[in-house]
Amino acid sequence: MSADDLPKLALAFPGPERDSGVEAIISGRKTAMTALVEILERIGQPVPEAGQRYAVLDSDDRTAVVIELTEARVIPFREVDDRFALDEGRGYANVQEWAAAHRDFFRGEQVTELLGYTPVVDDDALVVAERFRVVDTEG
Repeated sequence: MSADDLPKLALAFPGPERDSGVEAIISGRKTAMTALVEILERIGQPVPEAGQRYAVLDSDDRTAVVIELTEARVIPFREVDDRFALDEGRGYANVQEWAAAHRDFFRGEQVTELLGYTPVVDDDALVVAERFRVVDTEG
């Protein structure tokens, strides 16, 4: 199956946040990511499952890398640990930094605009904790 036939995955929103995430995947620093279940439900996307492959888009909506999920767990926000936070490859020193950044993002203006409201992101909010491996860096 070619990258063109795969479901598309856009990290964050186009711009520096997405570009740094894509670069972190390609470099191998990023091997985990988090999705807010509420967002997936609102936009009609199913919860991802291990084994699924995605064409990860850059800010120009071109495939930059293909990944395969090796794990996808729905857990409460509070259950994310330091190891997972570090594996997100964004330079978080610990889960507290990860939590602050993710709360800011999920409650930010762009997510609020996408959903039509600002989600509640407390310790009980459900997230999909996903781990993945790079399958193809040619896009």
